[in-house]
Amino acid sequence: MNLLFYRYGSICEPDIIDSFRHLGFHVDEDTREIYNKELKPSECVTGLYEIIQKSNRNYSFVFSINFFPSVSDVCNIIGIPYICLVVDSPVLELFSTSLANECNKVFIFDRRLYEEFLPVNPTGIYHIPLATNVRGNHATCTKADLNLKKRLSSDISFIGSLYTEKCVYNKTELPPKYKGYVDGLIEAQLRVYGYNFIEECVTDELIDAFIKARPELNHFPESMNVNVRAVIAQHFISVKVAEQERIRFLKALSEQFNVDLYTGSDTSIMPRIHNRGFAKTATEMPVIFNQSKINLNLTAKSIRSGLSLRVFDVLGCEGFLITNFQEELPQHFTIGEDLEAYDSLDDLMGKCEYYLAHENDRREIAHNGFEKVKKYHTYDTRLTQILEIAFNLK
Repeated sequence: MNLLFYRYGSICEPDIIDSFRHLGFHVDEDTREIYNKELKPSECVTGLYEIIQKSNRNYSFVFSINFFPSVSDVCNIIGIPYICLVVDSPVLELFSTSLANECNKVFIFDRRLYEEFLPVNPTGIYHIPLATNVRGNHATCTKADLNLKKRLSSDISFIGSLYTEKCVYNKTELPPKYKGYVDGLIEAQLRVYGYNFIEECVTDELIDAFIKARPELNHFPESMNVNVRAVIAQHFISVKVAEQERIRFLKALSEQFNVDLYTGSDTSIMPRIHNRGFAKTATEMPVIFNQSKINLNLTAKSIRSGLSLRVFDVLGCEGFLITNFQEELPQHFTIGEDLEAYDSLDDLMGKCEYYLAHENDRREIAHNGFEKVKKYHTYDTRLTQILEIAFNLK
Protein backbone atom coordinates (compact mmCIF):
# COMPACT_ATOMS: atom_id res chain seq x y z
CA MET A 1 0.00 0.00 0.00
CA ASN A 2 1.07 3.58 -0.64
CA LEU A 3 0.57 6.64 1.53
CA LEU A 4 1.47 10.31 1.32
CA PHE A 5 2.84 11.79 4.56
CA TYR A 6 2.27 15.53 4.92
CA ARG A 7 5.09 16.83 7.13
CA TYR A 8 5.72 20.04 9.05
CA GLY A 9 8.69 19.03 11.20
CA SER A 10 7.26 17.27 14.27
CA ILE A 11 9.94 15.36 16.15
CA CYS A 12 7.92 12.15 15.96
CA GLU A 13 7.49 12.18 12.15
CA PRO A 14 10.69 10.20 11.35
CA ASP A 15 9.78 7.48 13.84
CA ILE A 16 6.27 7.11 12.44
CA ILE A 17 7.56 7.02 8.85
CA ASP A 18 10.01 4.30 9.92
CA SER A 19 7.15 2.34 11.45
CA PHE A 20 4.91 2.65 8.39
CA ARG A 21 7.75 1.32 6.24
CA HIS A 22 8.39 -1.49 8.72
CA LEU A 23 4.71 -2.41 8.33
CA GLY A 24 5.21 -2.67 4.56
CA PHE A 25 3.96 0.69 3.31
CA HIS A 26 5.57 2.78 0.62
CA VAL A 27 5.77 6.31 2.04
CA ASP A 28 6.06 9.47 -0.06
CA GLU A 29 6.60 12.75 1.79
CA ASP A 30 5.39 16.30 1.20
CA THR A 31 8.05 18.28 3.08
CA ARG A 32 7.35 21.81 1.77
CA GLU A 33 6.17 23.12 5.14
CA ILE A 34 9.33 21.94 6.89
CA TYR A 35 11.41 24.27 4.75
CA ASN A 36 8.85 27.05 4.23
CA LYS A 37 7.11 28.04 7.45
CA GLU A 38 5.35 30.85 5.55
CA LEU A 39 3.55 28.35 3.28
CA LYS A 40 0.03 29.69 2.72
CA PRO A 41 -3.05 27.44 2.92
CA SER A 42 -3.75 28.12 -0.76
CA GLU A 43 -0.22 27.01 -1.65
CA CYS A 44 -0.65 23.92 0.48
CA VAL A 45 -3.88 23.04 -1.33
CA THR A 46 -2.49 23.62 -4.82
CA GLY A 47 0.77 21.78 -4.19
CA LEU A 48 -0.79 18.81 -2.43
CA TYR A 49 -3.47 18.44 -5.10
CA GLU A 50 -0.80 18.35 -7.80
CA ILE A 51 1.29 15.80 -5.91
CA ILE A 52 -1.65 13.43 -5.51
CA GLN A 53 -2.98 13.89 -9.05
CA LYS A 54 0.39 13.52 -10.77
CA SER A 55 1.57 10.54 -8.72
CA ASN A 56 1.15 7.03 -10.08
CA ARG A 57 1.21 5.62 -6.54
CA ASN A 58 -2.59 5.47 -6.10
CA TYR A 59 -2.34 6.52 -2.44
CA SER A 60 -4.53 4.64 0.03
CA PHE A 61 -4.58 7.68 2.34
CA VAL A 62 -2.80 10.89 3.35
CA PHE A 63 -1.32 11.01 6.86
CA SER A 64 -0.07 13.81 9.12
CA ILE A 65 0.85 14.55 12.70
CA ASN A 66 -1.81 16.98 14.01
CA PHE A 67 -4.71 18.24 11.92
CA PHE A 68 -4.27 20.41 8.83
CA PRO A 69 -7.52 21.89 7.44
CA SER A 70 -5.98 22.47 4.00
CA VAL A 71 -4.88 18.85 3.74
CA SER A 72 -8.34 17.71 4.81
CA ASP A 73 -10.00 19.92 2.18
CA VAL A 74 -7.82 18.51 -0.61
CA CYS A 75 -8.52 14.94 0.47
CA ASN A 76 -12.25 15.68 0.68
CA ILE A 77 -12.28 17.05 -2.87
CA ILE A 78 -10.32 14.12 -4.31
CA GLY A 79 -12.13 11.51 -2.22
CA ILE A 80 -9.15 10.01 -0.41
CA PRO A 81 -9.06 9.27 3.35
CA TYR A 82 -7.14 11.71 5.53
CA ILE A 83 -5.72 10.15 8.71
CA CYS A 84 -4.02 12.28 11.35
CA LEU A 85 -2.70 11.68 14.85
CA VAL A 86 -3.05 14.66 17.18
CA VAL A 87 -0.08 14.68 19.57
CA ASP A 88 -0.42 18.21 21.01
CA SER A 89 -2.99 20.06 23.05
CA PRO A 90 -4.36 22.57 22.44
CA VAL A 91 -4.54 22.52 18.62
CA LEU A 92 -6.34 25.56 17.24
CA GLU A 93 -6.80 23.92 13.84
CA LEU A 94 -9.36 21.56 15.38
CA PHE A 95 -11.76 24.51 15.50
CA SER A 96 -11.74 24.61 11.69
CA THR A 97 -14.98 23.81 9.89
CA SER A 98 -12.88 21.33 7.87
CA LEU A 99 -12.90 19.01 10.89
CA ALA A 100 -16.39 17.94 9.76
CA ASN A 101 -15.14 16.71 6.36
CA GLU A 102 -16.26 13.20 5.50
CA CYS A 103 -12.72 12.11 4.55
CA ASN A 104 -11.34 12.67 8.07
CA LYS A 105 -10.06 10.00 10.42
CA VAL A 106 -8.74 12.12 13.29
CA PHE A 107 -7.12 10.35 16.25
CA ILE A 108 -6.74 12.41 19.44
CA PHE A 109 -4.54 11.32 22.36
CA ASP A 110 -6.25 13.38 25.08
CA ARG A 111 -9.70 12.07 26.03
CA ARG A 112 -10.95 15.46 27.24
CA LEU A 113 -9.91 17.04 23.92
CA TYR A 114 -11.51 14.14 22.03
CA GLU A 115 -14.80 14.55 23.89
CA GLU A 116 -14.78 18.28 23.14
CA PHE A 117 -14.60 17.80 19.37
CA LEU A 118 -16.38 14.46 18.87
CA PRO A 119 -19.80 16.08 18.21
CA VAL A 120 -18.33 17.90 15.19
CA ASN A 121 -17.66 14.62 13.37
CA PRO A 122 -18.95 11.59 15.29
CA THR A 123 -17.86 9.08 12.62
CA GLY A 124 -14.45 10.62 11.97
CA ILE A 125 -12.93 11.41 15.38
CA TYR A 126 -11.39 8.80 17.69
CA HIS A 127 -9.47 8.60 20.95
CA ILE A 128 -6.18 6.69 21.09
CA PRO A 129 -3.06 6.98 23.29
CA LEU A 130 0.35 7.93 21.92
CA ALA A 131 3.28 5.55 21.48
CA THR A 132 7.04 5.44 20.85
CA ASN A 133 9.75 3.97 18.64
CA VAL A 134 11.14 1.27 20.90
CA ARG A 135 13.02 -0.44 18.08
CA GLY A 136 15.05 2.61 17.09
CA ASN A 137 15.39 4.55 20.34
CA HIS A 138 16.35 1.60 22.54
CA ALA A 139 18.99 0.62 20.00
CA THR A 140 20.39 4.17 20.08
CA CYS A 141 20.78 4.23 23.85
CA THR A 142 22.17 0.71 24.18
CA LYS A 143 24.70 1.12 21.36
CA ALA A 144 25.98 4.51 22.61
CA ASP A 145 29.66 4.54 23.54
CA LEU A 146 30.79 4.91 27.14
CA ASN A 147 31.95 8.51 26.71
CA LEU A 148 28.54 9.61 25.42
CA LYS A 149 26.74 7.73 28.19
CA LYS A 150 28.95 9.38 30.79
CA ARG A 151 28.47 12.85 29.30
CA LEU A 152 24.68 12.48 29.24
CA SER A 153 24.22 10.81 32.61
CA SER A 154 22.29 12.61 35.35
CA ASP A 155 20.89 12.19 38.81
CA ILE A 156 17.70 14.01 37.75
CA SER A 157 17.04 15.30 34.25
CA PHE A 158 14.30 17.19 32.49
CA ILE A 159 14.11 17.96 28.78
CA GLY A 160 11.80 20.76 27.72
CA SER A 161 10.84 24.41 27.72
CA LEU A 162 10.01 26.38 30.86
CA TYR A 163 7.27 28.04 28.76
CA THR A 164 8.48 31.50 29.83
CA GLU A 165 9.07 32.43 26.20
CA LYS A 166 5.80 30.82 25.03
CA CYS A 167 3.38 32.18 27.63
CA VAL A 168 1.11 34.76 25.97
CA TYR A 169 -0.55 35.45 29.32
CA ASN A 170 2.68 37.20 30.35
CA LYS A 171 2.01 39.73 27.59
CA THR A 172 -1.68 40.19 28.43
CA GLU A 173 -2.63 43.21 30.55
CA LEU A 174 -5.86 42.54 32.42
CA PRO A 175 -7.51 44.95 34.87
CA PRO A 176 -6.34 44.23 38.48
CA LYS A 177 -9.69 42.68 39.41
CA TYR A 178 -9.45 40.03 36.67
CA LYS A 179 -5.71 39.54 36.98
CA GLY A 180 -6.21 38.75 40.66
CA TYR A 181 -8.93 36.25 39.78
CA VAL A 182 -6.74 34.52 37.18
CA ASP A 183 -3.73 34.45 39.51
CA GLY A 184 -5.89 32.78 42.16
CA LEU A 185 -7.13 30.27 39.59
CA ILE A 186 -3.54 29.49 38.62
CA GLU A 187 -2.56 28.88 42.25
CA ALA A 188 -5.57 26.59 42.74
CA GLN A 189 -4.85 24.51 39.61
CA LEU A 190 -1.22 24.11 40.67
CA ARG A 191 -2.46 22.15 43.67
CA VAL A 192 -4.71 19.74 41.77
CA TYR A 193 -3.56 16.78 39.65
CA GLY A 194 -5.74 14.61 37.47
CA TYR A 195 -8.38 17.26 36.74
CA ASN A 196 -8.16 20.57 34.88
CA PHE A 197 -10.97 22.87 36.01
CA ILE A 198 -9.75 26.12 34.45
CA GLU A 199 -12.25 26.29 31.60
CA GLU A 200 -15.13 25.83 34.03
CA CYS A 201 -13.95 28.91 35.92
CA VAL A 202 -13.64 31.22 32.91
CA THR A 203 -16.64 33.52 33.32
CA ASP A 204 -18.34 35.64 30.67
CA GLU A 205 -16.92 38.75 32.36
CA LEU A 206 -13.40 37.31 32.21
CA ILE A 207 -13.87 36.53 28.51
CA ASP A 208 -14.83 40.15 27.88
CA ALA A 209 -11.75 41.32 29.78
CA PHE A 210 -9.48 39.04 27.73
CA ILE A 211 -11.04 40.18 24.45
CA LYS A 212 -10.43 43.83 25.37
CA ALA A 213 -6.81 43.00 26.21
CA ARG A 214 -6.34 40.67 23.22
CA PRO A 215 -8.67 41.85 20.39
CA GLU A 216 -7.50 39.00 18.14
CA LEU A 217 -9.65 36.67 20.23
CA ASN A 218 -12.67 38.23 18.52
CA HIS A 219 -11.29 38.06 14.99
CA PHE A 220 -10.79 34.43 14.01
CA PRO A 221 -11.41 33.50 10.34
CA GLU A 222 -14.96 32.57 9.33
CA SER A 223 -13.66 29.08 8.56
CA MET A 224 -13.16 28.47 12.29
CA ASN A 225 -15.83 27.84 14.92
CA VAL A 226 -13.71 28.91 17.86
CA ASN A 227 -14.70 28.39 21.48
CA VAL A 228 -13.12 31.52 22.96
CA ARG A 229 -13.60 30.23 26.52
CA ALA A 230 -11.55 27.11 25.66
CA VAL A 231 -8.85 29.19 23.96
CA ILE A 232 -8.48 31.43 27.02
CA ALA A 233 -8.39 28.43 29.34
CA GLN A 234 -5.94 26.32 27.36
CA HIS A 235 -3.79 28.77 25.35
CA PHE A 236 -3.46 31.46 28.00
CA ILE A 237 -4.12 30.30 31.56
CA SER A 238 -3.09 26.62 31.34
CA VAL A 239 0.23 27.57 29.75
CA LYS A 240 0.87 29.97 32.64
CA VAL A 241 0.14 27.16 35.11
CA ALA A 242 2.65 24.93 33.30
CA GLU A 243 5.24 27.70 33.38
CA GLN A 244 4.83 28.20 37.11
CA GLU A 245 4.93 24.49 37.88
CA ARG A 246 8.13 23.98 35.92
CA ILE A 247 9.88 27.00 37.37
CA ARG A 248 8.89 26.33 40.98
CA PHE A 249 9.41 22.57 40.95
CA LEU A 250 12.72 22.57 39.09
CA LYS A 251 14.04 25.40 41.27
CA ALA A 252 13.09 23.52 44.46
CA LEU A 253 14.59 20.26 43.19
CA SER A 254 17.83 21.95 42.13
CA GLU A 255 18.30 23.35 45.64
CA GLN A 256 18.40 19.82 47.09
CA PHE A 257 19.56 17.57 44.22
CA ASN A 258 21.76 17.63 41.12
CA VAL A 259 19.34 18.54 38.33
CA ASP A 260 20.21 18.76 34.64
CA LEU A 261 17.85 20.77 32.46
CA TYR A 262 18.01 20.50 28.67
CA THR A 263 16.33 23.63 27.37
CA GLY A 264 16.62 26.84 25.41
CA SER A 265 14.72 28.76 28.08
CA ASP A 266 16.31 31.36 30.34
CA THR A 267 17.23 29.67 33.64
CA SER A 268 18.89 32.64 35.36
CA ILE A 269 16.22 32.56 38.08
CA MET A 270 17.41 29.04 38.97
CA PRO A 271 21.13 29.52 39.67
CA ARG A 272 21.71 26.00 41.01
CA ILE A 273 20.26 24.15 38.04
CA HIS A 274 22.58 22.85 35.34
CA ASN A 275 21.34 24.21 32.00
CA ARG A 276 22.82 21.92 29.37
CA GLY A 277 21.20 23.54 26.35
CA PHE A 278 19.26 21.69 23.70
CA ALA A 279 19.43 17.91 23.38
CA LYS A 280 19.61 16.33 19.92
CA THR A 281 16.38 14.42 19.38
CA ALA A 282 17.67 11.36 17.54
CA THR A 283 21.14 10.85 18.99
CA GLU A 284 21.11 12.32 22.52
CA MET A 285 17.61 12.21 23.97
CA PRO A 286 17.36 8.38 24.08
CA VAL A 287 20.73 8.22 25.86
CA ILE A 288 19.67 10.89 28.38
CA PHE A 289 16.49 8.94 29.13
CA ASN A 290 18.43 5.72 29.57
CA GLN A 291 21.31 7.15 31.60
CA SER A 292 19.38 9.42 33.98
CA LYS A 293 18.71 7.97 37.39
CA ILE A 294 15.43 9.90 37.38
CA ASN A 295 13.66 11.35 34.33
CA LEU A 296 11.06 14.00 35.12
CA ASN A 297 7.89 14.59 33.14
CA LEU A 298 5.96 17.77 33.94
CA THR A 299 2.96 17.57 31.62
CA ALA A 300 1.67 20.85 30.23
CA LYS A 301 -1.63 21.70 31.94
CA SER A 302 -3.28 22.18 28.55
CA ILE A 303 -3.05 18.40 28.23
CA ARG A 304 -6.04 17.78 30.44
CA SER A 305 -6.23 13.99 30.73
CA GLY A 306 -3.90 12.25 28.29
CA LEU A 307 -0.29 11.11 28.43
CA SER A 308 2.34 13.13 26.60
CA LEU A 309 4.90 11.65 24.21
CA ARG A 310 7.56 12.03 26.89
CA VAL A 311 6.01 9.28 29.04
CA PHE A 312 6.26 6.71 26.25
CA ASP A 313 9.66 7.89 25.01
CA VAL A 314 11.33 7.61 28.43
CA LEU A 315 9.89 4.18 29.15
CA GLY A 316 10.74 3.01 25.63
CA CYS A 317 14.41 3.74 26.36
CA GLU A 318 14.20 1.74 29.62
CA GLY A 319 14.49 4.93 31.64
CA PHE A 320 13.07 5.44 35.12
CA LEU A 321 10.28 8.04 35.06
CA ILE A 322 8.56 10.18 37.66
CA THR A 323 5.62 12.01 36.08
CA ASN A 324 2.75 14.13 37.32
CA PHE A 325 -0.50 12.23 37.79
CA GLN A 326 -2.86 12.34 34.80
CA GLU A 327 -6.40 11.01 34.60
CA GLU A 328 -5.52 8.47 31.88
CA LEU A 329 -2.28 7.27 33.50
CA PRO A 330 -3.76 4.27 35.40
CA GLN A 331 -5.47 3.07 32.21
CA HIS A 332 -2.12 2.24 30.64
CA PHE A 333 0.48 1.89 33.41
CA THR A 334 0.68 0.70 37.00
CA ILE A 335 2.03 3.43 39.26
CA GLY A 336 4.85 2.14 41.44
CA GLU A 337 5.42 -0.78 39.08
CA ASP A 338 5.97 0.69 35.58
CA LEU A 339 6.75 4.28 36.62
CA GLU A 340 6.19 6.67 39.50
CA ALA A 341 3.77 9.59 39.77
CA TYR A 342 3.58 12.61 42.05
CA ASP A 343 0.65 14.73 43.17
CA SER A 344 2.44 17.61 44.89
CA LEU A 345 5.88 19.19 45.20
CA ASP A 346 6.44 17.54 48.58
CA ASP A 347 5.50 14.17 47.07
CA LEU A 348 7.92 14.70 44.18
CA MET A 349 10.76 15.76 46.50
CA GLY A 350 10.22 12.70 48.69
CA LYS A 351 10.14 10.29 45.76
CA CYS A 352 13.28 11.77 44.23
CA GLU A 353 15.08 11.36 47.55
CA TYR A 354 13.90 7.75 47.89
CA TYR A 355 14.68 6.57 44.37
CA LEU A 356 18.10 8.22 44.22
CA ALA A 357 18.97 6.06 47.22
CA HIS A 358 17.38 2.82 45.93
CA GLU A 359 18.96 1.82 42.63
CA ASN A 360 17.47 -1.69 42.52
CA ASP A 361 13.94 -0.31 42.80
CA ARG A 362 14.66 2.20 40.02
CA ARG A 363 16.02 -0.45 37.70
CA GLU A 364 13.18 -2.86 38.32
CA ILE A 365 10.52 -0.21 37.66
CA ALA A 366 12.33 1.05 34.56
CA HIS A 367 12.50 -2.50 33.17
CA ASN A 368 8.81 -3.12 33.90
CA GLY A 369 7.86 0.11 32.13
CA PHE A 370 10.03 -0.81 29.16
CA GLU A 371 8.40 -4.22 28.84
CA LYS A 372 4.93 -2.68 29.07
CA VAL A 373 5.68 -0.15 26.33
CA LYS A 374 7.39 -2.75 24.14
CA LYS A 375 4.30 -4.96 24.34
CA TYR A 376 1.48 -2.41 24.05
CA HIS A 377 2.72 1.03 23.00
CA THR A 378 5.07 0.86 20.01
CA TYR A 379 4.32 2.81 16.85
CA ASP A 380 3.97 -0.50 14.99
CA THR A 381 1.18 -1.48 17.37
CA ARG A 382 -0.46 1.94 17.44
CA LEU A 383 -0.45 2.48 13.68
CA THR A 384 -1.92 -0.97 13.18
CA GLN A 385 -4.71 -0.05 15.59
CA ILE A 386 -5.26 3.26 13.81
CA LEU A 387 -5.57 1.58 10.42
CA GLU A 388 -7.91 -1.10 11.78
CA ILE A 389 -10.21 1.61 13.18
CA ALA A 390 -9.95 3.96 10.18
CA PHE A 391 -10.78 1.25 7.63
CA ASN A 392 -13.04 -0.83 9.90
CA LEU A 393 -10.76 -3.86 9.67
CA LYS A 394 -11.21 -6.92 11.85
